[in-house]
Amino acid sequence: MDNLTHSLVGALIGQAGLKKKTGLAMPALIIGANLPDVDAACFFWLDGVEHLGFRRGITHGPIAWLLLPLVLAGLLYGFDRWQAKRGTRPKERLPVNFNWLYLLSFIACLTHPALDWLNVYGIRLLEPFSSRWFYGDTLFIIDVWLWALLGFATWFSLRREKRGGEWKRPARLAIMVALVYIGLNGAITARAERAFENWFLGVGLVEEQVIASPLPLLFWDREVLVYGPSAGWHEFIYPADNHANGEMRPLGETTCNLDAAVEQAVPGKELEAFLFWSRAPFAERAPDGSVILRDARFYDPRARDRFSVALPDVKCEELPAN
Repeated sequence: MDNLTHSLVGALIGQAGLKKKTGLAMPALIIGANLPDVDAACFFWLDGVEHLGFRRGITHGPIAWLLLPLVLAGLLYGFDRWQAKRGTRPKERLPVNFNWLYLLSFIACLTHPALDWLNVYGIRLLEPFSSRWFYGDTLFIIDVWLWALLGFATWFSLRREKRGGEWKRPARLAIMVALVYIGLNGAITARAERAFENWFLGVGLVEEQVIASPLPLLFWDREVLVYGPSAGWHEFIYPADNHANGEMRPLGETTCNLDAAVEQAVPGKELEAFLFWSRAPFAERAPDGSVILRDARFYDPRARDRFSVALPDVKCEELPAN
């Protein structure tokens, strides 16, 4: 998920009451909720799409869940001591307890991979013990409805606290509503995938893969991506195209033979990273007859540098006719 969502989750957990456990609890919760994204620093040393094979890996796995909160808690604890020595420590700050700082940082850090798992991008939850990708297919990577809920609840809770009212209950209620919202989206995804799997099975077609991808704003709809071994990736909108109505919308102008393209390509770090990351790869014919590797989840001809790899020396071999 985006960092605003992560930050709001950390802040809302604090407003639910945990911020009173120790001084500097809110920084621990908000920073901790974003901490696994330190892997974004890879953009400084990786070229092109090499970041696809690095991000959402080692800093999102079990070892990082333990070590990153420890580092954060240590820094915050040291900062508090440093301020105390200089005489600049705010008088209203609660006493700082290292154990509580670590626990809160740990809880916040765990919310990060939990949220990242919910979208179609994927996350390697077991890195470095396993490089397997996990996908929740539940929320769009930027969910404005979640923004509205979490943002309003945080503001309302802070406003109540400032006025001396009951401020924990609104935050706790918002957390419960958010969990219900996530569960509802999970059910919509499962229903969309099941509808297409059953439909194709009913007409005697065996598809290798069905991905129901949440849409921005329209959380009740799904972009369903269906893969056929001889037809490539096709797109439907659920529930509008629940039974396809005979309309097959292929992704890309002309789909090439992916295996042949990869076999002809000169090995390189960008190609390796893309193939490692890609869940729904396909090869598209470029205007000059060469090949561009794309992922059906993020098909956008304008996003060439982010989620695709150009193979200028490879010629497109079209898929065989059905």
